[in-house]
Amino acid sequence: MTNTTIRLGPSKCSPSSSTSSCTVYPLTHYVICDKFSFQHQAFLAALQAEREPIHFTDAVQDVQWRKATTLEIQTLENNGTWDLITLPPGQKALGCKWIYKIKYHSNGSLERFKARLVILGNRQMEGLDYNETFAPVAKMVTIRTVLAVAVAKDWEVHQMDVHNAFLHGDLEEDVYMKLPPRFTVSDHGMVCKLRKSLYGLWQVSRCWFAKLSAALVKYGFHQSQSDYSLFTLNKNLMKLVILVYVDDLVITGNDPVAVQAFKDDLHKCFYMKDLGRLKYFLGVEVARSPTDIYLCQHKYALDIIAETGLLGAKPTSTPLVENHHLALAEGPLLVDPSSYRRLVGYLIYLCFTRPKLSYSVHIFILVHASTKGGALANSFTHSALLKRPPWPRNPFATRQ
Repeated sequence: MTNTTIRLGPSKCSPSSSTSSCTVYPLTHYVICDKFSFQHQAFLAALQAEREPIHFTDAVQDVQWRKATTLEIQTLENNGTWDLITLPPGQKALGCKWIYKIKYHSNGSLERFKARLVILGNRQMEGLDYNETFAPVAKMVTIRTVLAVAVAKDWEVHQMDVHNAFLHGDLEEDVYMKLPPRFTVSDHGMVCKLRKSLYGLWQVSRCWFAKLSAALVKYGFHQSQSDYSLFTLNKNLMKLVILVYVDDLVITGNDPVAVQAFKDDLHKCFYMKDLGRLKYFLGVEVARSPTDIYLCQHKYALDIIAETGLLGAKPTSTPLVENHHLALAEGPLLVDPSSYRRLVGYLIYLCFTRPKLSYSVHIFILVHASTKGGALANSFTHSALLKRPPWPRNPFATRQ
């Protein structure tokens, strides 16, 4: 998250300030980014500058998100994603919702506001709406290995985003979807019969990966048998490595000209967005120096702290006391344990860059079946650890 930390005591409230406006342990005392390059500091600031709306009613009040929504609908229609028909008797139409994301260039500048229409695939029935669903994604250990090799051999690492990736996959099953919010037609009984896969369907990842992998193999890549999302190309002295994680591609190799030629070829097959050098991938910020790569989930950790309401909490230095045993929770079961389980899921993914959390997160996983209020409190308290920045191997190196 940062390169250095300054241990400051609790902030003092002035007599004129109200208690409600005083934060005893402000986040600025613990998150210091001065050892990063100015370009990377600007990139981290940009990640926090804009907020992504969660609900459609909030997004439609902003002109930028309205434009993004309109553009997504036009793209869906231009690609022939669906046909408007009357719902056949005995069939059920699935609902849909909007997901909003902000995309950035590698220098931290805004790339675009992205609205994504997602179908509620959790209502699908196996054998009726879908059959096979498996599609590989890059393993975290593979991502670490590829980045380590790139650093050791001084290769450039680039990232590409497939615009409307799942629209390229043809759909074999009959799937019907309700009209998107604010999408109106003359006949109110009309629904969308999908011709191509859409985000949210169980089978979409499989459809898209099959099409992408076929294109890569045709180009000359060899698909790894250890990790099916890893593709390598060895041609004379030229080497290219591709990692696929759904609609994100990480590209590296020893020949920048060959990397650019491959990008140009991909543009001919799919609608791609070139995001430049790798800076932000799967919620992980990537800072590069001449000798190493520093991975950090700065924004992801702050989002967890904000969701639990602990931005002003006192930080802790260790996840759990050594040989600590959780007391037997005797309180009542939580009415809705989803908040606890969601938080534990966040922490599991955070272990990618914070391995010191692994043991305590494992303890929280063991009690998920009988979630008590005490366990929820322990997990929230555990989130305060995230305010402590991780130390890089070389805290004095300036990272780009």
